[in-house]
Amino acid sequence: MLAEKYDSLRNRLANLGSALIAYSGGVDSTLVAFAAHAVLGDKCLAVLATSDVHTANEVADARRTATLLGFRLHEVDTNELSDPRFLTNPTDRCYYCKSEMFGLFRTIATARGIKWVIDGSNSDDASDHRPGRRAAVEYGVISPLLEVGLHKDEIRELSQMLDLPTWDKPSMACLASRFPYGTPITHEGLQRVRLAEAALRELGLRQFRVRSHGDVARVEVEPEEMERAWELRDRVSAAMKGAGFLFAAQDLNGYHTGSMNASLDAESDPTPFA
Repeated sequence: MLAEKYDSLRNRLANLGSALIAYSGGVDSTLVAFAAHAVLGDKCLAVLATSDVHTANEVADARRTATLLGFRLHEVDTNELSDPRFLTNPTDRCYYCKSEMFGLFRTIATARGIKWVIDGSNSDDASDHRPGRRAAVEYGVISPLLEVGLHKDEIRELSQMLDLPTWDKPSMACLASRFPYGTPITHEGLQRVRLAEAALRELGLRQFRVRSHGDVARVEVEPEEMERAWELRDRVSAAMKGAGFLFAAQDLNGYHTGSMNASLDAESDPTPFA
């Protein structure tokens, strides 16, 4: 079944003729870029967006992966932080970010004679709050992983089978996702989160998020690492304060993607405390 889905993915990409891949160096986009380069060769271009909402560590990892796997790579700066609609951090913040990125990618593709822009959205993304999907539709972006029905766990399994270095890479998300909706996105706030997460990485933690709630850093750690994080609590607290937070708290539910969307679920439930 998994082999059939991968064959379908390769066939879908081959039929495009040429493609620009929205590449981040994460699990999903790396698999798409790998398969696309295999079937399209020089008619495929991986484009990496860089800005202050991405960490230098993530960008460096993406470059290394692209070099290792032989991708044709082009880098471009995006300017979502110049958009006041993005900075106010509304519930559809990702729409403005993706509109900026996909619009720029579409311009690059047209200039280079590339017909299609594709991304790494997968079947699991369809069940989450993803306003960026609206931007993808508006710019005609194709999501081949979603089209062939590949889920995140299958993408990791395929990546391991193909010996891709990203198969067990922790999930990534832009730093703006660390702030509750309605909390303005600022350079200072992004830098505080950036420093806090870099410190956790130096402590050896692997899958985590530092959610910024004013002066409080709410640290989400993958359940398997929660006991380790608690053992390191003095150092974690010091790291959060060193980054500029006054208080540090460990989330008892652990890390889970899209945790800031819980506020949206609460708003849709007329009796959230029943």
